[in-house]
Amino acid sequence: MLLLRCHLKQALPQKVSCRFCAVMGKLQSKFKHSTYKYSRPDGFIEERSQTKALQEYSPAHVDTVSVVAALNSDVCVSGGKDKIACIYKSSQVFSASRDKMVLMWDLHSSSQPRQQFSGHTMVVTGLTVSPDSSQLCTGSRDNSLLLWDVGTGQCAESASVSRNLVTHLCWVPQEPYILQTSEDKTIRLWDSRGLQVAHTFPAQQHIQTYCEVSEDGHKCVSCSSGFGGEGCEATLWDLRQTRNRICEYRGHFQTVASCIFLPRALASMPAIATSSHDCKVKIWNQDTGACLFTLSLDGSGPLTSLAVADTISLLCASFSRGIHLLRVDHSQGLGLREVVAF
Repeated sequence: MLLLRCHLKQALPQKVSCRFCAVMGKLQSKFKHSTYKYSRPDGFIEERSQTKALQEYSPAHVDTVSVVAALNSDVCVSGGKDKIACIYKSSQVFSASRDKMVLMWDLHSSSQPRQQFSGHTMVVTGLTVSPDSSQLCTGSRDNSLLLWDVGTGQCAESASVSRNLVTHLCWVPQEPYILQTSEDKTIRLWDSRGLQVAHTFPAQQHIQTYCEVSEDGHKCVSCSSGFGGEGCEATLWDLRQTRNRICEYRGHFQTVASCIFLPRALASMPAIATSSHDCKVKIWNQDTGACLFTLSLDGSGPLTSLAVADTISLLCASFSRGIHLLRVDHSQGLGLREVVAF
């Protein structure tokens, strides 16, 4: 797990300087030109051309970056083969890895973990923190969810569902509910009061890889694995009474690894962003499912994680080129451009 500190210059949007806690690699300024053309499964042909000035550093990680999250507008945390969860505008970070352990770190104190959570029998593949930071929920390939008291490190509740290989967890804002995706192609909503399944959404055709809940807690979005355009979609769900499927977002050609709601401060309309193993980040109209913009990160390898950095930027993690800082561009509607890779 790496802590990265990035200073985003609001007054000079063309320039971004990044300072890392470790020694940074050599900065290279590059101009890249990319033209790509592809067809969606519905027959729609989309063609984009972009020219961009890019500041590129040696990758912060020597291996695949599997997850990235923002602590605030200056600091982000990234994990190689880890899973991480953090609380925005807080110093608390939780990390999970293949050693079956979950650790809690305080970035303002010592370099040693403040708390550890041990109880899973297989690799931990999901973790999320309650809005008040008092509880931690973890999920694993051992088919179980565990609910922890953050202060004591003790397991308060446990639950297990057959074949429930957890892929991601997300706490519903201001609610005692936890959303979970699984390799059994199912999305479950858990009630943390007793850790019981409150609702199971209709099973999908492919493995569900990731989920996120809107800031108001009314909707959630999940995404799926796939190949050649089969699967590879994101799906919007109602978390309120009906809990129906609202919209689907189709256009990626490989597994969609991450999906996020864009804040209103960043997008002028309700919008969703997705990143995929096809090296593309897409922005979608949340209500209609129309693809508003596609950014191709050539040479990045599969894109693994997407996070909001601040009111003008996104962070994107990749297999081959570390972490990408993407700037929202309103010059021609709602778009993105890559400004830094590190």
